Amino acid sequence: MIRFIFSKLGYGFLTLFGVVTVIFFLFNVLPGDPARMLMGQREDSEQLKNIRKKYGFDQPLTTQYMYYLNDLSPISFHSTDANNYTSLASEKYTSAKVLNIGATDVVVKYPYLRESFQKNGKNVLDVIKETLPNTAVLAIVSIVIALVFGILLGIFSALYKDTFFDRIIAVISTLGMSIPSFFSAILVAWIFGFVLHEYTNLEMTGSLYEVDDFGERIRIQWKNLLLPAIVLGIRPLAVVVQLMRNSLLETLNQDYIRTAKAKGLSKYQVIKNHALKNSLNPVITAISGWFASMLAGAVFVEYIFNWNGLGKEIVNALNTLDLPVIMGSVLVVATLFIIINILVDIMYSWLDPRIKLN
Repeated sequence: MIRFIFSKLGYGFLTLFGVVTVIFFLFNVLPGDPARMLMGQREDSEQLKNIRKKYGFDQPLTTQYMYYLNDLSPISFHSTDANNYTSLASEKYTSAKVLNIGATDVVVKYPYLRESFQKNGKNVLDVIKETLPNTAVLAIVSIVIALVFGILLGIFSALYKDTFFDRIIAVISTLGMSIPSFFSAILVAWIFGFVLHEYTNLEMTGSLYEVDDFGERIRIQWKNLLLPAIVLGIRPLAVVVQLMRNSLLETLNQDYIRTAKAKGLSKYQVIKNHALKNSLNPVITAISGWFASMLAGAVFVEYIFNWNGLGKEIVNALNTLDLPVIMGSVLVVATLFIIINILVDIMYSWLDPRIKLN
């Protein structure tokens, strides 16, 4: 198990290094001057020159790339020269000096994702910390809805194969997989937040935390979570239903299931003790991918419902060309994908002892 985890972490590190390289060169070859983006409408040649020097924009692209890797690395090197970018960058995060080599300090630190161009120099990591928990809450609730209802409907669909009930579930799940998220979000928001507002008391838009009418305190609005969570859970629910149905039907045809039935076990006992656990592998595979993408930011759903999550933040950053926020968000998303994939592989071995972790 330990060897497997370290092996996966090694592959994950290489993947993350590739993502860092791609996004850095992708966004740094775009037309436009980062210093001007940072300054906004304030154009002063002397200030632009100082900004380029302060943030290393006056350096060759390869040097800027090395600066970026140095900022992200937990162990990095910083010049003692006050005018050097690495010296300035070292002040942006908590660090512990461990070694001094001539004019260079070696420090252990948190990754530095740089500063937002549009939020008055706010640290990108702070921006992500403010929005990612909202997306995580939305994603977790959506996945719970998809898993609970998807597994139940999939089991019933398999038990009543080729009946009217099975066909109705198949039609509904097909529609759920086919309807784009932005369309279902608009439709659900309009019906339940506007047309039926008098009965549901739900709003078309809103986030988890809202300021009260007097602007004195922030309160949690759990009701704002319901509609976006349902919309976000529709597609994974439809996938889970079909995967659970097909997997359970295949499992029920196995020899050990027939043996369990021959011993006189009830259908409920056979499914609960023998078939269900071994039918969950494809469901876990699918749901892990959906969960990672939800954490990445349900862009359309969050934007339509005005949910203050990472997806909405990414859209706003794209609209304003806030490159550090975009790059930092992509890196966080990639890291989450890697971690979730490792956890899913470990979960496989628990669900099915036949699978060995190598």
